[in-house]
Amino acid sequence: MMNTNVESKKTERVKNGIRYDMNGWTYISIKGSPKDRGYAYGKLVIEDMKEVRRILDFIIYTDYGVKWDFFVEAAKNYFSPKIEEHFPEFYEEMVGFAEGANMSIDEVVAWNNYFTLTESWWANMPEEESLAVKGTTVLNVSSKEGGSQERCSAFIAVGDWTTDGKIVCSHNNFSNFVDGQLARYVIDLKPTKGNRMLMMGFPGWIWSGTDFFVTSAGILGTETTIGGFISYESNIPISCRIRNAMQYGNTLDDYEKMLLDGNSGDYANSWLFGDTNKNEIMRIELGLRFHKTERTQNGYFIGFNAPYDPRIRNLECVNTGIDDIRRHQGARKVRLDDLMDKYKGTINIDIAQKIIGDHYDVYLNKENPCSRTCCSHYELDPREYMSDPSRPKPFQPRGALDGNVIDTTMAKNMSFSLRWGNSCGIPFSKDKFCDDNRVWDYLRPYLHDRPQQPWTTFTIMDGKMVTNKKTPKQKNIKQKTRKNRK
Repeated sequence: MMNTNVESKKTERVKNGIRYDMNGWTYISIKGSPKDRGYAYGKLVIEDMKEVRRILDFIIYTDYGVKWDFFVEAAKNYFSPKIEEHFPEFYEEMVGFAEGANMSIDEVVAWNNYFTLTESWWANMPEEESLAVKGTTVLNVSSKEGGSQERCSAFIAVGDWTTDGKIVCSHNNFSNFVDGQLARYVIDLKPTKGNRMLMMGFPGWIWSGTDFFVTSAGILGTETTIGGFISYESNIPISCRIRNAMQYGNTLDDYEKMLLDGNSGDYANSWLFGDTNKNEIMRIELGLRFHKTERTQNGYFIGFNAPYDPRIRNLECVNTGIDDIRRHQGARKVRLDDLMDKYKGTINIDIAQKIIGDHYDVYLNKENPCSRTCCSHYELDPREYMSDPSRPKPFQPRGALDGNVIDTTMAKNMSFSLRWGNSCGIPFSKDKFCDDNRVWDYLRPYLHDRPQQPWTTFTIMDGKMVTNKKTPKQKNIKQKTRKNRK
């Protein structure tokens, strides 16, 4: 490891903020009052937000048949007033961002609640919203059949499972590449009140969204979504509930209470938290009507996009795939448990990186980067074994977009280690992918290349960072194409 001062020609400064780009990531550090830190953030990413809007304009219309402005108007009517009333600090931060990025406040609110709007709210929208829009009818049908999307693999371990008995946590975000590729930002947020936060995620969000974070209170956290979740109530959006916990939560009890307070059931997750002060970890399977909380100082929790709780799984979800190893939920449930057993007593940062980049397919019993592996690769998967044709399609541009690891020592220093592109290092070339999979060629103008990147450790230490001298050796795994499959 080596210290590298980021004061370089690529460093950009504004009042209350700093930005630099490193190994595929964009690091942003902001501080001050809500409006001041929000304005600095907006100024630093004003050009980036133009690309966000370009992608949203395309993907929303393509996937939903309505324009992005439809969701902005929904945010204005159903989210902005509620956030302004109950969380004026967060609303003011978004107002500052809107001014700095030259956007409307309602679009910033909509963007911060992108998952809630396009999944939970869209599938359960009020009747009046399903009436005429520009002469057409918006049908309330989006995710009723399949429920919310699945994202992420994760684990958190402590006690006998780790090398030093302290907490180790790992996560990756797997999403559709077109919108998921936007989550490449590391945010150091130092408010005037509450905890300082280091998180990775989407530009302009008051929360992480992916989620992976650590706070100055000694709490670290991540999550995996609960796939197929269909319940929703229009209450307090998850963006505000988890941000409130991050900024003002000092114990695991605080996190549980703040996530349940005003719960909407939006972006339902299996949340994994660690308290480095008490050396204790917690998993909250958070549905709407039901939740299950488990805590331990000696054990582990895994996340694989399906809930253990029978009430959530059967009464609030559809088609979870928890016991089907042909699908990524059931396969990763088995594989992550296998890996916890295999590495019991030796789990540290290096092993955590290895686990989250794992390519073993428990259905075919071999190394096979595909949709079922911890480092998920739908883009390499012909999906010939799928039992449900409504699930993601063959060679879909979807899968792991990063790798994230942290342990207690790093958390105490407000730092974590990330890898952009995916957890394992296989590069992604949009032209090669679209040439080989012409069915997805219409996405070419909106996809970004993701060359192999090293693991990089970010901290909050006055704009300094630490990066690995060497990238861990990776196997030369060739992408499957129509040509080499014949």
